[in-house]
Amino acid sequence: MNSGNYAAIDCGTNSTRLLIGNNSETLDRQTRITRLGQDVGKTGELSGEAMSRVLDVLRDFRKRFDIHGVSKVRMVATSAARDASNRDDFFSEVESIIGVRPELLTGQEEGYLAFTGAVAELKLSEGPFLVVDIGGGSTEFVFGSKEAEGVHSCQIGCVRLTEEFVENDPPLPEELHACLSVTEGHIDDVIREIPDIKQAATLVGLAGTVSSVASIEIGLAEYNREKIHHFRLSKDAVEDVFRTLATENRWERISNPGLEEARADVIVAGTSILVKIMRQLGFAECLVSESDILDGILSSMFLQDEK
Repeated sequence: MNSGNYAAIDCGTNSTRLLIGNNSETLDRQTRITRLGQDVGKTGELSGEAMSRVLDVLRDFRKRFDIHGVSKVRMVATSAARDASNRDDFFSEVESIIGVRPELLTGQEEGYLAFTGAVAELKLSEGPFLVVDIGGGSTEFVFGSKEAEGVHSCQIGCVRLTEEFVENDPPLPEELHACLSVTEGHIDDVIREIPDIKQAATLVGLAGTVSSVASIEIGLAEYNREKIHHFRLSKDAVEDVFRTLATENRWERISNPGLEEARADVIVAGTSILVKIMRQLGFAECLVSESDILDGILSSMFLQDEK
């Protein structure tokens, strides 16, 4: 049996997130936009500025461990860390703050954990599921019913596409076209790698881009997990939000209720990925899930204790 409360940390390209809980309840859930992946695509390294932002957030998370009596911590790092030559130096700094060394996940491992967290509360009758985790540097496509049966990780994400293709604000039509066409090529790869993907009955969307589109569609002035979690985003709504965001400049974008300012510069590229997925794979709606890789990590910790 496990004792005390556990903490899961996901250190992504765009955000650093925390989930503290036990087998019966969630005690704390935090998301901070830290942009660890800033310029990694150009330099191949994590910048000192980006690492400092993450380390500052982790110091706050460490205090939360004490408040909630955390007895076990698991932290994972994903796309930005995978791409960075100096990640070991960063991992050593992280370990000195939170007491554990981050695990560098492959895209496949990331996909499996995201799927576990996303489908835990869903009915099998709604499957098979296609879980799509749109991150800052990569996007994972995971197909399955009760368990993940096929996983493919693509090198597209809201930060990566923005840094590679979007220079203007608002983006030029050719910049939007580049985001959409590059995403199309990656989805073609997904279809080849996971032929069963066409059998998916429910598209489940994870992470900040999807949550932001849902928040904008609902018109939430402040984040509300209960209103976003399992909200059904229609394709028409996604297209409408995309058109709106793509024709606004940054200052106009942040006036939309539901969009946090720190995400305003990458939301158009992120939404282009969601739009293209729904167009190309023929989904009329996307089920938004606020249960994701963090929930999968926590679940894996409980399972490990039970063995």
